[in-house]
Amino acid sequence: QSIGADAVINIRYSTSAVMTGAAEMLAYGTAVKLK
Repeated sequence: QSIGADAVINIRYSTSAVMTGAAEMLAYGTAVKLK
């Protein structure tokens, strides 16, 4: 929404352990503008 997108498609999630007891989660997607 902050870049003017109406929807997000092709969402991908990625997780990895960074250290003991901690992990990171990343989410990627393609922003689209509807006509």
